[in-house]
Amino acid sequence: MTPNLPEIQITRKLRATRLRLRVEPTQIKLTVPQFCSQRQVQDFLKQSEKWMIETWQAQQQKVQSIDRSFPKELQLFNLENPLQITCTTQKQNFIYDAHTVVLSISDRNPESYLKAFVIAYAKHHLPLYLEQVSQQCQLDFGQCAIRQPKTRWGSCSAKHDIMLNSGLVLFPGHIARYVCVHELAHTRHFDHSPRFWAEVQKHDANYQQHRKILKSSPMPYWWLEK
Repeated sequence: MTPNLPEIQITRKLRATRLRLRVEPTQIKLTVPQFCSQRQVQDFLKQSEKWMIETWQAQQQKVQSIDRSFPKELQLFNLENPLQITCTTQKQNFIYDAHTVVLSISDRNPESYLKAFVIAYAKHHLPLYLEQVSQQCQLDFGQCAIRQPKTRWGSCSAKHDIMLNSGLVLFPGHIARYVCVHELAHTRHFDHSPRFWAEVQKHDANYQQHRKILKSSPMPYWWLEK
């Protein structure tokens, strides 16, 4: 492969029905159906080479433009005032004081501990928020799971179980609400048909603008790193 690209991670999956290429800021992944030949893989990569190079370069420019200074404060989706952050020498990875809205992070590995705090915060607050939006929209759902997928902000299963990306707490409340509305609308329309988008618009009149913000806003560097 071209020296402009990293080594491509190829994974064969029995349930895969087509070749699927994914370019991320730190790696490129190719999902291959179990019985796809090596020739088919090579031909697919050759056809996709121009797109891969352009997409990878765009990703790198986006990453380089991200501010890499450790934050002194963090605006979370359901807080009026920013969370104040201090780095100190302490045994605990992080200590959050909800009354003073202060987060104390261990200086051993502050980026990882800040991400761990955000995930813990999301697991506590996002299911409660989804329930609140569910009642407002009168759209019921099953279970709520909070995860960290790299390519999706949310999903809804055929059983109406909803998954939300923990990174949503880093966005303003109206953006997190749009994702909740989007997934709840799938409990009525399990597709992206005009009827589905009409359902979304019923509960979020500015959903198109919110969707655009969600897609164009870069995540902080400490969230993207492993």
